[in-house]
Amino acid sequence: MSEVTQFHNLSHIFISLLGAVLLLAIYYNIRKRFFSVLEDGNGIKRVDKGLLYFSFGMLVWVFSGSWGLIANYFNFQDTLSYQIGINILSTINNLFWLLALHYVHDAPKFIYRNEKNVKIISIIIIIAASLTLLLSFIIGTNIYYGIKLVGIPDFLLTTFLCYLMGVSFYRTFMHRDLKLVAVISIIAIFLLFISQFSDVFTVLNNDFFNQLIRIITKTSLVSVFLVLATSWVIQLANTPKPNEMKIKFLDWSLVELTIPSKGIIAEKIDFGSKTTQYKNLLNFAYKRKFNEVNKQSIVVSYGGEIKSQTYLTRIIDNINVILQLSDENKLERKDLITFIGESKYRLRILPEHIFVDEALLEEYKKLVIK
Repeated sequence: MSEVTQFHNLSHIFISLLGAVLLLAIYYNIRKRFFSVLEDGNGIKRVDKGLLYFSFGMLVWVFSGSWGLIANYFNFQDTLSYQIGINILSTINNLFWLLALHYVHDAPKFIYRNEKNVKIISIIIIIAASLTLLLSFIIGTNIYYGIKLVGIPDFLLTTFLCYLMGVSFYRTFMHRDLKLVAVISIIAIFLLFISQFSDVFTVLNNDFFNQLIRIITKTSLVSVFLVLATSWVIQLANTPKPNEMKIKFLDWSLVELTIPSKGIIAEKIDFGSKTTQYKNLLNFAYKRKFNEVNKQSIVVSYGGEIKSQTYLTRIIDNINVILQLSDENKLERKDLITFIGESKYRLRILPEHIFVDEALLEEYKKLVIK
């Protein structure tokens, strides 16, 4: 085993293990400290496991590095057995990170909380992995015109995953005003993409250069994941707890809102001519207060009760404008409205903290409820 390869494998194992342990520690500490915010006061379990799956993906890296260390030590790194082991571990890693992106709010919409699409993509990953194993048995590690055909399916899957991670991380960090980290995350993911080339194109088989890129990539991604975890803590700390918020519907277009952590104490909000936004908010409140747990949400999509997410954002934007909240106290959509999954959204305020004037309630039933 060359010293470069030995150094890479040992560094690979140590960096990945350290990153995985730190992420797991942060995740369980967050779960303990912010349990009420994560559970969201709802009977439906919607625990955010994104950070957990990222740590599992890094643990797979640990096994991958250990497998490489063993293969080099016993000198079977060029055998079919070694290739199959690497392919299986790569598939598991891709699946874990895909599941992690399922929980990232700024991930592409066809993945975020979309169980159907995630299942479809997971099946595609498994099929591609099966194809890789089949190619391994048929053509082994043979090289054709400088291309290792057996590595192409995994290369394509990793490329797709890099795209998803790049979009998700860039949006997340830009949204949280961490512009430098957003740029660094793009660079780290681009290096992850570049590091896959040597597994397919033999002309790029420069051992020192390839191992150096992999070490830089893994170190950078561990750092990005830790910043992501830290920003999640800050986000949760600034998210109002469901049991502190209260809303009263006093008349058409007029509500009274209380969110102490945002400096909002019994503030009157007159939506005026913004009747659509007021009706949508009242509809959310009615379903949350009077319906069963599994019927408290509203479908927001082209064919749903609310046609676009823009209408949700406008509710929050108008509240911020009317109350003239400072930048640190401005409400975000997730503060009042939570995404459950499959295009369904629900008001975060607890049913017992929602009050509707009796006359208004009767009028609402006649005009809105069909």
